[in-house]
This record gives sequence, structure tokens and C-alpha cells, in this order.
Amino acid sequence: MAHPEDKRIVDLSHVIEHGMTTYKGLPGPQICDFWERTGTAGNYDDGSTFQIGRIDMVANTGTYLDSPFHRYVDGDDLADLPLPSLADLPGLVVRRQWENGIEIDASAFEGRDVGGKAVLVHSGWDRHWRSDAYFGDHPYLSAEAAEWLVDNGAALVGIDSCNIDNMHARARPVHTRLLGAGIPICEHMTALGSLPDGGFRFSAVPPKVRGMGTFPVRAYALLG
Repeated sequence: MAHPEDKRIVDLSHVIEHGMTTYKGLPGPQICDFWERTGTAGNYDDGSTFQIGRIDMVANTGTYLDSPFHRYVDGDDLADLPLPSLADLPGLVVRRQWENGIEIDASAFEGRDVGGKAVLVHSGWDRHWRSDAYFGDHPYLSAEAAEWLVDNGAALVGIDSCNIDNMHARARPVHTRLLGAGIPICEHMTALGSLPDGGFRFSAVPPKVRGMGTFPVRAYALLG
């Protein structure tokens, strides 16, 4: 049994910052004070001050999770996703560096036991985060890869790229197949190179919001 001091948490999420671009064509978040600290001191006899922030953003901001409702009108939204499908999942990293080809096909996963696991695709594309190159010809999964992951029982699929589909094509076969099978997708991940190939637990839990299909998450892995 591992001792608590042997355990380590690895953050797999990008920081959300004012005005940043996550996906070209979508507005960046606007972050400001709703209550400023200087205006709250007079409300408390002990001089306590508080800040209440306000953020206006589209749901596809930073590192986020797609639920089936993102693709399907009758699919589970964020509020319907069961926690066991998002939290404390056994994790598996599949490494396919973008320099070796941007289309990741089923051969990258064949022979791996993905059943019931969060399958995280490490392409190294996160090195381009917050740059124009990030939105260029990026790593993505093929339709055949999505079919293989569904057939072999993956619980969740993540990638450290700007889209799990080829965003320069006018079709979304990977979103369609994975979300159609009830498999959540986590995009814009980072630091997957810090993880071992397996033997860790993965979590990516969004707020429980009714009527929304996507939202930022604090994705992380527990090692040890």
C-alpha cells in the first residue's frame, strides 16, 4: 500500500486568463471584480474584506470536457454525467508525438487495455498553447480510432491538442462516435508528458450545470 507521502498530483489543465483565445473564432473570457475588496470593508466591524469575481466566457474555454449534449440534443448534459464517469478513473497514456504524423489512427491503441479507463493521448502539441501554431495542422484522432476506442470500452478520452477531430475538415466523426457512445471528451490538456504510461487515477469534473454540454475542468492525475 502506498503511503500518503508517496502520492503526487499532476495538474493537466491550462490556466484560464483574461482575454485569452482557446479556440479561434470564440471570444476570450472576460474576468473582473463584481465586488471589489476596497468597497467591502465598511460592511464588517472587524474590517474583513472580500472579493467576488465575475467571469463571462463561452463554455469551450481552457481545458474543458465535452458531454454527449455538446453533440446530441438528447444526450446527457453536464448535470446528467455520473461522477464515476469523470472522477478517479484508472488512467492510460498513449503517446504519439505530432512530429511523427498528426492523424492518430487505431494502430496507436491496438494491444492496449483501454476498458473502463481514461485514455489520454499525448502528442506534445500543448507546447504551442497561446500561439498561432496551436491552430494550425494539429494532432487528431481518426474515425477508425474512435470506433476502436468505443468497441474496446474506453471510459473517457482526452488529448493535448486543440481538437480531438481534425478541425480543418467539415465533419466531426470522433465527437460523433465517442459522445454518441456516452464517452466524455477532454480537450486542450497539458503536461501529459509528466505522467507514466499507466498506474495512475484521473479526474476531470465540471460543474453540475443543467442545459450545458461543455465546461472547463481542473483535470489532474493522482500518482502512487
